[in-house]
Amino acid sequence: MEKGMTIVAAVDKNWGIGAKGQLLVRIPEDMDFFRQITTGHVVIMGRSTWESIGGQGGLKDRVNIVLSRDKAWKAKGAIVVNSIEEAVRKGGEYSQKECFVIGGESIYRQMLSYCTKAYITYIDFAYAADTYMDNLDRHPQWRMVQEGEEQTYFDLEYYFRIYKREDSR
Repeated sequence: MEKGMTIVAAVDKNWGIGAKGQLLVRIPEDMDFFRQITTGHVVIMGRSTWESIGGQGGLKDRVNIVLSRDKAWKAKGAIVVNSIEEAVRKGGEYSQKECFVIGGESIYRQMLSYCTKAYITYIDFAYAADTYMDNLDRHPQWRMVQEGEEQTYFDLEYYFRIYKREDSR
């Protein structure tokens, strides 16, 4: 695949992304942003993420690619793949569309080297998370290139950030 993929995630201040199979918090503006940038494109996720979003036909108006180690597992409304390489290859078949990696923890880690951009909703609060993504602020190849104005949702402060990978290749 020629062009890089894009990560989309909401993280807390410890880069936690979930707890007990669910998002840490649902911020309406973040959900709207996610829908806006991914609609009409490809989303790649793990089976647990698929199941956490309901798994009933996938995310509407998107090509849903789901990774599962179980070769017999099927998902209505999704293309099921069994390896990272297969997910990358499948995503590359939609060259007119952008590929977004949407989780969870294992998928973010395995797909990080295929990604060149990340849309991160940074929530300035520490939750009791049990799943995390790599802290891009500490990753030598990643740089924050844009941070939006402070946003609030009730008493939570959050920021929309964009990171880009600086390739040393």
